[in-house]
Amino acid sequence: AQNAESLADFIHKFKIAAKEADEVNYWLELCERSKHLPSSDLKQELKNLIQLISKIISSSKKKLYTLSPNSVNKVKEEFSNYQIDTFSN
Repeated sequence: AQNAESLADFIHKFKIAAKEADEVNYWLELCERSKHLPSSDLKQELKNLIQLISKIISSSKKKLYTLSPNSVNKVKEEFSNYQIDTFSN
């Protein structure tokens, strides 16, 4: 997200990170069920990371909602390229 071109792009990049974290959680659960989990600390670290990513997304959305109406329209145009609905809670 460091190279985000706008707030909308920043949020989009973190939503991708959240999806990736969910996928990692899935694979860790599979490893756990097969008794091949590399470290029991990984699940807790991942949980902390998911909470952090979620907080970044929610606080960024709050910042986005405080923009002027003209800025919001510009951001909506940017988001139309991403095919996601970021303006719903």
